[in-house]
Amino acid sequence: MIDAEVLRLRKLRNVALRVRALARILDSDSVQEQSAFARSAVICWTIARVASGRLRAHPYLSYQQGPSQLRDLADGVIASLGAFNARRRNRRSSVCAQQLQTVAREVDDVRALTWSPELSDALGRVQIQMRRLANELDVGALAETGTAMTPRDQAENSNSLDEMTADNSWPYLAI
Repeated sequence: MIDAEVLRLRKLRNVALRVRALARILDSDSVQEQSAFARSAVICWTIARVASGRLRAHPYLSYQQGPSQLRDLADGVIASLGAFNARRRNRRSSVCAQQLQTVAREVDDVRALTWSPELSDALGRVQIQMRRLANELDVGALAETGTAMTPRDQAENSNSLDEMTADNSWPYLAI
């Protein structure tokens, strides 16, 4: 692992933990047991754990550092302000979807630039879950704004979900 990869993994972990804090706060309002916000928090936690595990496996002690308590506090404050603003404007799903897209871009960057096949595979599995969740949050965002999905949009969403499930049926993924 090189310094640039360590920096990318730390950035990925920080972004994932920040979005997780926001999703947990947004989930506190939810009446559903398995809401999209709760699943967003779980996915972000998984990403943070993958990045942290990779960093802790590094031989240099300075690279093994975890996030500080100050970072946790700052993430909580930023998430609280973002959640307050999202609730006030009744845009919880769209805010969560935007933040999840930020995490998705970071995952894409790390996955594209890593030399480790294990890290790439783990992040690839998370990407599939994130795409499904992003589609669900987009539908929720449209419902928040009061716009209905056109039949064409519904067909595109179902086609993209069908493509993702078709990708899972390839034989090499079962190995």
